[in-house]
Amino acid sequence: MKKPIRKAVLPVAGLGTRFLPATKAVPKEMLTIVDRPIIQYVVDEARAAGIEHIVFVTGRNKHVIEDHFDVAYELEDTLRSRNKDAALELLEKHRPEPGSTSFTRQQAPLGLGHAIWCARDIIGDEPFAILLPDVIIKSQVSCLRQMVDLYDQTGGNVIAVEEVPDDQTHQYGIVELAAKINDNASKISNMVEKPAPGTAPSNLMITGRYILQPEIFELLSNQTKGAGGEIQLTDSMLSMMKEQSFASLKFEGRSYDCGSKPGFLSANIAFGMDDPALAEELVPFMKEMIQQPLAAE
Repeated sequence: MKKPIRKAVLPVAGLGTRFLPATKAVPKEMLTIVDRPIIQYVVDEARAAGIEHIVFVTGRNKHVIEDHFDVAYELEDTLRSRNKDAALELLEKHRPEPGSTSFTRQQAPLGLGHAIWCARDIIGDEPFAILLPDVIIKSQVSCLRQMVDLYDQTGGNVIAVEEVPDDQTHQYGIVELAAKINDNASKISNMVEKPAPGTAPSNLMITGRYILQPEIFELLSNQTKGAGGEIQLTDSMLSMMKEQSFASLKFEGRSYDCGSKPGFLSANIAFGMDDPALAEELVPFMKEMIQQPLAAE
């Protein structure tokens, strides 16, 4: 009988060097998309999928993430005294239940695989989800919810994938597909990290959402360092693929890589347009900007 997906790991120890100097004192996960930090969108996605416990794998100077998901006594008392009920309700809506979050330190920048391994004792012997907080996904149904629904049918391991142009496949981890499960899902026979141009087995990139079985932790424990001198999650998944099934889900929705400046700015526009009042002001401004000549290089 398949165990349910109750826990999720969010690796948030990265330095955010692509956003310096903004991330010198503010974690990249706390940069805002409209009026919420990036990390809040990812946590909301996990909760919408039925996740009961979230494990944050943090690093130095990331305490503000923990504070964000805690009670802010002074702020809430001030809002209460001023009858700011709507603001109070918003804070309470996004605050996890007591005991439903854990924070553990990675301590050294040894890669995504090492970050996931750091959560091993909290996850225990059960399947779990991984959500990379650089990626936020705009969809009608939570991307992870879609993955859990597929997992409930197939068991095993599930990876979210998304189409990219053929000339960009060398920038991503790409999956090779085997038998089809349904119109949006297939078995995976291989994964290739940043294949050389023209050699990619498909145009489906790994999007930063995973459901994995707990056996991955033992493989990560013995995993040698790979690309960049880091412990790569993909290397251990390839090893586990020899014994367990992996399925890909071409989810309904669109991802935004908020670890890059174009992705971050695109996400702000896309989510901002969901607010009719903001859209009313944004649309004329964007039309005006489009009509202006590009700045000289």
